Parts: sequence; C-alpha cells; structure tokens
Amino acid sequence: MSEELKEDLPKVIEELEKKCKEHPKSVMAFHHLGLVYMKAGRIPEAITSLERAIEIDDLSSESMINLGAIYFGQGNLDKAQELNEKALSVNSESAQAHANLGLIWQQRSDFDKAILSYEKAIQHDPKLASTWINLTSVLTMKGEDDRAVTAARKGLELNPDSPLGHNNLAVALYFKGNFADSKIHLDKAKELGYSVDPNFASSLQEKLA
Repeated sequence: MSEELKEDLPKVIEELEKKCKEHPKSVMAFHHLGLVYMKAGRIPEAITSLERAIEIDDLSSESMINLGAIYFGQGNLDKAQELNEKALSVNSESAQAHANLGLIWQQRSDFDKAILSYEKAIQHDPKLASTWINLTSVLTMKGEDDRAVTAARKGLELNPDSPLGHNNLAVALYFKGNFADSKIHLDKAKELGYSVDPNFASSLQEKLA
C-alpha cells in the first residue's frame, strides 16, 4: 500500500462512515467501508461492516467473498469455506470464490478438491495468474509434473514478476529433472524477494554439481 493511500485512508473512512449513517441500508456503502477497513488493518470493523452488507442483502456475493478472505487469513477455514460456498450459491460463475475454495482445500490437504476448484476458477476467468500459480503447487504435490510446469508457465505469462510463480516453476522443473532451468527460476524467485526453501535450494545445487 502506498504512503499516499495510507494518508488518505482516515479521510476515506470518515466519508464512508458518514455515508453509512446517512444511508443505513446501502449495501455498497457498508461493502466499501469494509474493504477500506481491511486496507487500514482494522479487521474487527471490517468484519462488522461486511456482515452488515450481507445482512442488508443476503445476495451480496462480493461481501461474502471478502469476508471469507478475512476469516481465511485468521485461519478459520470453516467460516471461510461457508462464505465462499454461499457466494457460489448466489453466483456460480464467481472465479474468485472458486479460487478461494481451492486455497481452502489446499490448506486442508484435499488436493483433488483443490485442483477441481482451481480449474473451475480458471474456467470462469483464465487470466487469474495467482490461480494458475497455486494450481502448480497442488499438481506438483500430486506428482503431475507436466501439468504443473504448464500451469506455472501460464501463471508467469500472466504475471512475469510473481516470486511464488518462479519458485513453483522451479520446483515443478526440478521434479521433471530439468535442473538447469529450475535453477534459473529459483534464482529469479530469490531476486524478486521470495524466501526459498533452503533444503530445496541445497538439493538442487547437489543435482547441478
């Protein structure tokens, strides 16, 4: 978040809080206030605002998705799953809700369901770079190395400066036995600030020796 935006946040919050008081049944006002609270790190207030948006309109899928993201960040997978599934009951084509469920299933180590959710997200929005990159790691865990490399390359095509994308491609290439290219992408991940697994880096170095 830029310093300029941080400085503007108190003013934006003040204006939105005023708008919510003036329009207590405005879904968008409470939704936007919740998002700004999230940016400001005021999480309890963000939860309250997003819950209010959903209370006003129980079809507010975007509020459900953002509220689910908060709970996911807090480690409350059950609540995050509930909210994203509810969002999909409102809008079955929500790529973000499917992608979020992919993350939740991945956290639960249910890789088949994670892959299915990521694939549904990509079906509805093939330009979600982070979803391709997350799919890579799950495919690698499943031993589907060719698909993992393809997914990683697609993610990096969409976001060439993704540190996680370069790391995940490095890992996928390693398991395919392409150690030289794996090293190139691992170095790029480091350059972009990714904290690589030292054990993986050491194992790759041994393969190249």
